[in-house]
Amino acid sequence: MRRAKECYDRPARRGFTLIEVLLVVLIIGILAATAIPMFAGRSQQARVTAARQDIIGSLGLALDLYEQDAGTYPSTEQGLGTLVNAPAGLTTWKGPYLKSVEIPVDPWGTPYRYQYPGTVNPSLYDLASAGQDKQFGTPDDITNHDKAAAQ
Repeated sequence: MRRAKECYDRPARRGFTLIEVLLVVLIIGILAATAIPMFAGRSQQARVTAARQDIIGSLGLALDLYEQDAGTYPSTEQGLGTLVNAPAGLTTWKGPYLKSVEIPVDPWGTPYRYQYPGTVNPSLYDLASAGQDKQFGTPDDITNHDKAAAQ
């Protein structure tokens, strides 16, 4: 008799019913379905922004510092490697001009294209990322001459 009384004296177990759990899953699904499309295009936009920042920011600044020390930008043949390794015979090199030991690649894994003198502005260099399609000469290229890069 005592055992039956103990069962009634115990507090009732608390938990979620199946309907409550299904309702929470449904609400999370609805929130995910509305939020994911808003963020879907953000990763591509972030990569474009990162490429622009490399071109006009870190690489652009490093090239300008090199030019101040050497008196000219590195030639196309010397390339961006001169920002981390001193070219032969240049005694005024005060690099490395980048914190990394390697020249960075664009956010899509393609090396940046460097040319000096530039074709757009012969007194300046051309620096470009091939963009998402990884092919130069297409509309998604990002360069130091873009209007968006100049802003």
